[in-house]
Amino acid sequence: MANLKHSDERIGQMKFVKRKVEGVLNDPRLRYDYSNREVGTLPEDGREGFKWVSEVAYKNIHRIVSRGYDTTEFVEAGYGMTDVLFVDFQARIPFVEERQVLDYLLIIMLDDGLTNPAVLARTIARGKNYITQSCGGSVLAFGHAYASFDATGKMLAKYMAKVEEEGMSVADAAALCVKECAKEDHFGISDRYLKDPTARKILDYVEKKLPAVKTIKYVPFLREVIKAAQASLGNVDVDLIGAMTAAAMDLDFSPEAAWCIMSVTRAFGSSAHAIEELEREEFDYLGSQLTPKEWYDGPADRPVPSIAERNGFAGAQAETAKEWQDAWKEKEKLFGSGYAIKFYIEDPRKAATSRKK
Repeated sequence: MANLKHSDERIGQMKFVKRKVEGVLNDPRLRYDYSNREVGTLPEDGREGFKWVSEVAYKNIHRIVSRGYDTTEFVEAGYGMTDVLFVDFQARIPFVEERQVLDYLLIIMLDDGLTNPAVLARTIARGKNYITQSCGGSVLAFGHAYASFDATGKMLAKYMAKVEEEGMSVADAAALCVKECAKEDHFGISDRYLKDPTARKILDYVEKKLPAVKTIKYVPFLREVIKAAQASLGNVDVDLIGAMTAAAMDLDFSPEAAWCIMSVTRAFGSSAHAIEELEREEFDYLGSQLTPKEWYDGPADRPVPSIAERNGFAGAQAETAKEWQDAWKEKEKLFGSGYAIKFYIEDPRKAATSRKK
């Protein structure tokens, strides 16, 4: 208590002490007088303090409650994991047919071998990290090309809105989607699943299960987009991201929710890969791995110039628009510089990603 009192006295002494101001903080154009600011704890000014508030869930000493449901009672009643996903993300209990469709999607999503999430998880594990880091790290593989549920979902919602809100015909909206999005990485229709029926079977399963309990619109609309794409592009069909995104949205999951659920599902499978890596392989150590010159295709080995010679090797400043354009084109040839990247990521609140025009 004595120490606390001493601290309060020191704060009191400091409150209006004239302090030396460094740099531009004493510029008269500033609105604040930094040399005379109070320090320490100040009286409340009427604003409400920050606090977390959630309508998703709470926990006390008696129970965990998700969207109003006691989770122990929920599982004791016979509900399962996919049921509680609907509760958490949509605050509702699903129809049996909806749960069956989500089960289908999660099983398909759980694992697909040594792809990006599994490779990330295995790479992290080789550093002798906590296994949970490998699990979480696998989610970083999900982007606007690989498993682009967010981008693909927003694309479907955008062109579906042209039918529902603008009165455009389904065929015209589908054709416009193909015209504007066929070259995008998140299009969801490609030649990648021509021999694998998995994506097509997802659409079939949705149409088999859901119409008995609800109206579906995204899978039928995607069918129209597929038809328009085949007429325009030739030998293409729905791929896994297109089918799973449309199915998830017909379950009333938002594109963001679908992205989260599917990425975390893949993290389960990737964790098994990480554990296998620990069991079958050795750890990696900094500096122990060699990268032979055969894997390198950059500039040839060259002597380091002396400090006196450095200006002769420095890049020249462009003086004209033509010089600037020529320099930019040369930089595009330099992989690893960023100048050769051919896409940009838009505001995530709007669309997803687009290729540079």
